Amino acid sequence: MNGKLKSTLINYLFVLPAVLIFAIFYIYPFLKVFQLSMVEWDGILPTMQFIGLDNFKEIMQDKIWWDSMWHAGYITLIALTFQNGLALLLALVCDREIKGRNFFRVLFFVPPILSEVVVGLVWQWILDGNYGILNNLLSSIGLHSLVHNWLSDPKTALTCIAIVHSWKGFGWGFIIMLAGLQTIPRQLYEAARVDGAGSWQMFSKVTLPLMIPVFSMVVILTILGSMQVFVLIIAMVGQGLVYHTTVPVLRILGAMTGSSRFGYACAQGIIFGLILIIISFTQKKFSEKIKQA
Repeated sequence: MNGKLKSTLINYLFVLPAVLIFAIFYIYPFLKVFQLSMVEWDGILPTMQFIGLDNFKEIMQDKIWWDSMWHAGYITLIALTFQNGLALLLALVCDREIKGRNFFRVLFFVPPILSEVVVGLVWQWILDGNYGILNNLLSSIGLHSLVHNWLSDPKTALTCIAIVHSWKGFGWGFIIMLAGLQTIPRQLYEAARVDGAGSWQMFSKVTLPLMIPVFSMVVILTILGSMQVFVLIIAMVGQGLVYHTTVPVLRILGAMTGSSRFGYACAQGIIFGLILIIISFTQKKFSEKIKQA
């Protein structure tokens, strides 16, 4: 065995553990899910009935599934605007030389590291229609007309969940955006200030163009995280059997545990995964075009 071949085999040997882990925990499960999506199976009996693409055809006509996609899209829209807007505003503030900025950096990162179950239960208590803190506060200041069953009303439940999700998640965007802001050379701002640029001009002409890659990453992470939210919903309103708060992951979980249709659940998972991939790829291409413009 010559030296070059031996060196190549050694290199492959170092990579082999990572390849095996990836194959066992990613490739094999994906192939298994795709296989199960073609059958009708209750998850218990060893017998499986091959039905081809019938599960996928059923998804196309499943109104509850597509409504759950709309619910997840609504939560994502709130997160993209309110959550990331708040994260950017706070990142811009903490990027300045202000007193106690290190304290605020730590404070703003506390919500993301809290347990979703704990956060959901606390906010359920705050928003409870009978003894919640919010309703008690509204009553104490004379706003009795605003007292509401926030998590029981279909008109407000999803919005409350979206706001709580955004509150819990803004810290991630805050940290990433703050890190991006700190990579911008301060000389650029000084040069712009010498040329007579105001705060808005410096933001739009210096900060915004240089932060496009960071914004793109935050947007993709926000979409992926918000579309897959479900633990928070379970903690706040239950396991998605409440129709107006059902999201795709809860719909998939319901197909597996409620209806015992593992094949249909796997088909839903594949469709959901493809949708997320398409959204992420489209966002990436869109960001690249903006950066090149």
